[in-house]
Amino acid sequence: MEYLIYLVYPLLLVVFLWGCKLSRRGEWNEDAFSLRQMKALQGFAAVMIMLHHCSQKVSASWLDRQYYIPGLEFFVQIGFVLTSFFTFSSGYGLYRSFKSKPGYLENGFIRKRIVPVVILGYAVAYIFLIARLFMGEKIEGLQLIRYITGIQLSNPNGWYVIVISAFYLCFFLAFRNIKNEKAALTAVLTFTVAFQLLGASLDHYDFWMCGEWWFNSIHLFVVGIFFAIHEEKIVTHLKKHYVLYLIVSMAAILAFSMLSDYTKAVVSYYGEYSNLEHKVLRRLICLTAEILFSSAVVLCTLLAGMKIKIGNRFLDFMGKITLEFYLIHGLFIDLFCHVFNGKVPNSALFVRVVFVLSIPSAMLLKAVETRFKIKG
Repeated sequence: MEYLIYLVYPLLLVVFLWGCKLSRRGEWNEDAFSLRQMKALQGFAAVMIMLHHCSQKVSASWLDRQYYIPGLEFFVQIGFVLTSFFTFSSGYGLYRSFKSKPGYLENGFIRKRIVPVVILGYAVAYIFLIARLFMGEKIEGLQLIRYITGIQLSNPNGWYVIVISAFYLCFFLAFRNIKNEKAALTAVLTFTVAFQLLGASLDHYDFWMCGEWWFNSIHLFVVGIFFAIHEEKIVTHLKKHYVLYLIVSMAAILAFSMLSDYTKAVVSYYGEYSNLEHKVLRRLICLTAEILFSSAVVLCTLLAGMKIKIGNRFLDFMGKITLEFYLIHGLFIDLFCHVFNGKVPNSALFVRVVFVLSIPSAMLLKAVETRFKIKG
């Protein structure tokens, strides 16, 4: 039974490639950067992130041996890479909408794009809080107030709502108030660098920003904006040197993945726990390696997308409930992470239960969100 978990790898491949179309030599996928393909990628990444969070409960090296089950090790360290697809797509999509929709920033941008995300984040956080209270966790006084106000996150995955909302606001302020797009982009880049430097300067759980996952994928947001601004020139250049860039990007993935693993293991993001010197510098070194790794993966994926048109009913469906699925699946991971690893380890059943319960929950959240959606 324990070997069933390895079926997840061929199943992922089938899900990703089902219905795909490969362009012939000299031809290109004209929908490479279309809304449908970008949403399909995000939907697939959401499933992978679920597996990432599941793997940290069953296959991570730091787990007590009684809870360790092999099979999902591949997913343990790649969460930030998967999140990079969301941050890149967010930056890319915001700029495309800004250029294609008159009055996009002036006509209720905050009300339409930021407020619904924040409300959804709080709604799921309260669901987590109720579940934790129901399961017998003692949450009283100031701790309860922190969870209710959001000063502390009852949903560990809720950090993404905070970060992406902050960068949506940054985009809004920069591109609405700065008429020169190069200067506006520079403003967003400056904010990004400042955000990452702030994150690297803080010890884990010493502040609202709890750890490196808050800032180690957000650089792709500004990259997405840059790509959207110069899309025609960049794509034309990539087509001319396609094979070279594809080979280089694949080699970079291999090299930078090893570099990222090495820096996290040897240099460490967690210098404060071992009283290591230069802990901020150590975090910046780890961050640099992860920036290189995630950027290489995103570049290679975009290059592959220029030749392969993906999209099927499942990916289209997941692309519509991506954020809801991302926010809610952690609830079922927390509820069931150690239920199915008794005498007969069964991480495959654990993953299936999390997925099966997360889908209707995400659909319900989406339906409620749509019902009460703020219209402009």
